[in-house]
Amino acid sequence: MDSTIAPSKFTESAPRTLGRRRASPGRSYSFPKTFAWGAATAAAQIEGAAFEDGKGESIWDRFARVRKIDAPTIACDHYHHYREDVALLRQLGVANYRFSVAWPRIIPRGDGEPNPKGFDFYDRLIDALLEAGITPWVTLYHWDLPQALEDRGGWRVRSTPQAFAKYAQLVVQRFGDRVKHWMTLNEILRFVPCGYGYGCDAPGAKESAAVINQIYHHTLLAHGYAVEAVREYGGRRACVGLVHNPPAPVPVTETAADIAAARTEYTRQTEQLMGPLFLGNYTPAFLEAAGADAPQVGMGDLELISEKMDFFGLNVYHGEFVRSTADGQVEKIALPVQYPKADISWLNIVPQAIYWAIRHAREVYGVSTFYITENGAPYTDHVRPNGEIHDLGRREYLRNHLISLHRAIQEGFDVRGYFLWSLLDNYEWAEGYTKRFGIVHVDYETLRRMPKLSAYWYSKVIEVNAVV
Repeated sequence: MDSTIAPSKFTESAPRTLGRRRASPGRSYSFPKTFAWGAATAAAQIEGAAFEDGKGESIWDRFARVRKIDAPTIACDHYHHYREDVALLRQLGVANYRFSVAWPRIIPRGDGEPNPKGFDFYDRLIDALLEAGITPWVTLYHWDLPQALEDRGGWRVRSTPQAFAKYAQLVVQRFGDRVKHWMTLNEILRFVPCGYGYGCDAPGAKESAAVINQIYHHTLLAHGYAVEAVREYGGRRACVGLVHNPPAPVPVTETAADIAAARTEYTRQTEQLMGPLFLGNYTPAFLEAAGADAPQVGMGDLELISEKMDFFGLNVYHGEFVRSTADGQVEKIALPVQYPKADISWLNIVPQAIYWAIRHAREVYGVSTFYITENGAPYTDHVRPNGEIHDLGRREYLRNHLISLHRAIQEGFDVRGYFLWSLLDNYEWAEGYTKRFGIVHVDYETLRRMPKLSAYWYSKVIEVNAVV
């Protein structure tokens, strides 16, 4: 199938050059000169070629087949059209690209013999990015566990993070001469509860609280192993961090009492993972709440998990409001039925969440350096007869979140970059192809890519380094 990049219809908004200039004096929302603007994708959501060139079956390949839902078999066919997608990035002036490596494409069964053609594909992609002046940011795990490992227990068993350690070493060794920005795992707080607790994502399991807590511990071990791999094989200037999606309670008023309530709720919801990561232990409050369901911790585990990161990646999509009651308790404020949402049930639009996700992490756990590694929203696209796609809902969502991010930077929080989710419409997991997060529209029949209004608006933001 042929794929073409549609020319810009939004001539006033499209950038005239690929370079970045400093925003003119007096702008309200200018960003630091060194700020990294980027876009993000994930292998299973865009690559396709699910059974080509030696790639093994992933848990999402199996899950889609068993549940008889949309499958990632073709997706955006990025595997065959990566050069066009690199050209899109360059056309829009996006100088940083976050993508993931598919574990089953590199090691089809999760452990054992690697697949040379898998390495070759990412060699081609990385080289194409560098030739276009685009910096690659590589995520080692974005939910596509090899099915062969799941058949042997998956994240329930300690052998899976051990297999991940070997996979991470191979990937960093192969690409570390050209890749200097590494991300270990993406959104533990999504793929664990949804995949192993509620059963709504791959692999579709419904485990006990004790098993879930052990799975969380094993994913933290995998993160630690990946940090070790980057330290050992990444070479000079290599940096590494986790991509996390902690809740971001927003104080309904910025009074001392409501801010304290938001911080209390944030701590309660995050301490199971962020305690080991940043404090080096499971907190007494978590252990008391978990009781007999607390995870089994091996000797040296916590030292491995708390290995120092270079940055903390935050994925922020939605938020919730909280306040302090008269007796000092935390109260969540229920959103009214008419409260604005994007085109998916869980995404309440709370732009302040991006500021509070940063502030809470700094104040509660002492996190120093941040990147926003995902932020975006799905909306229904209407392609006009002239090819334009006026996704103003997405544009306004992005604009308001960037203004909130600007506040965090102005207040002195060290946020060094922003990766929009997503470059392309893609396979939205159990939602299949019905939800479109991209700033570039993908016709799934022809695979034609068409930038939306939001793409040209974001391109202008990058060009002037400011919210415009």
